[in-house]
Amino acid sequence: MDRLKILESFQWVGRDLYYLGLITSHAGNISLRCGEWIWITRTGSMLGRLGPDDVVETPLSAGESAHPMASMELPVHLAIYRATSAQAILHAHPPSAVALSLIDDTIVPADSEGRYILGKVPVIVASNVVASQEVADHASSLLQAHRAVLVRGHGSFAAGGSLEEAFGITTTLEASAKILLLAKGAGWRPSQ
Repeated sequence: MDRLKILESFQWVGRDLYYLGLITSHAGNISLRCGEWIWITRTGSMLGRLGPDDVVETPLSAGESAHPMASMELPVHLAIYRATSAQAILHAHPPSAVALSLIDDTIVPADSEGRYILGKVPVIVASNVVASQEVADHASSLLQAHRAVLVRGHGSFAAGGSLEEAFGITTTLEASAKILLLAKGAGWRPSQ
């Protein structure tokens, strides 16, 4: 895949994440595996308005130096790629899902689509939630068996075979979290 196609893919995903309220103006990050390299948004970029300088290439190998402008969450992305078959990763801050992460240790969707697509979504509890080795270790391990994880009070990491798949997982997570919050607020409790 050439650089222009990669940029265009990142642009539509970033724009839609922003328009759907799944990130704030300068939050979140996107990456895509291309062989032994990954493309990732630069640190501090506006995902809703990505330009050519906002997506950088960096090696996947542990022995090589990372691009100096790569997202601060690069260690988490690298750990996930090294431990899984993921081809794309989205890190977002979906508000309803983040709210649930504050009260639940595992998100179990109440809706059929959420159960089918997500199964269960584990919540990572870490002392440092941003760009930490602790999150990298937990996320890379958990994403071997799950499609998404939440970092308590911070955000989600979704891993997929493509950017479109990771985007779909992220939007399903937020839709399921909204339904779950509404159901819990109305007094619904899961059956045992």
